Amino acid sequence: MSDETPQAGDLLVRIGAIVFLIGAVATLATVAPLFVGAEPLPSVFYWVCMLMGAGFLIAGAGVLRSVAAQRRQARSSTA
Repeated sequence: MSDETPQAGDLLVRIGAIVFLIGAVATLATVAPLFVGAEPLPSVFYWVCMLMGAGFLIAGAGVLRSVAAQRRQARSSTA
């Protein structure tokens, strides 16, 4: 465990990373049959692959939220 206090966008970044990893695993599972010569997976797996992009966007939103909170904090400490 870390002693750091959670920042504003930390939860979004963690959720985004998990969603991204789920999408990455789905992408690997979808592409693997093409190299092995097996039957392609159902189209649902192709939709799950889109979680990679969604996770990236969620994590990006968390980073932007953290940046905004740090800017507010810096502005209030100088004023």
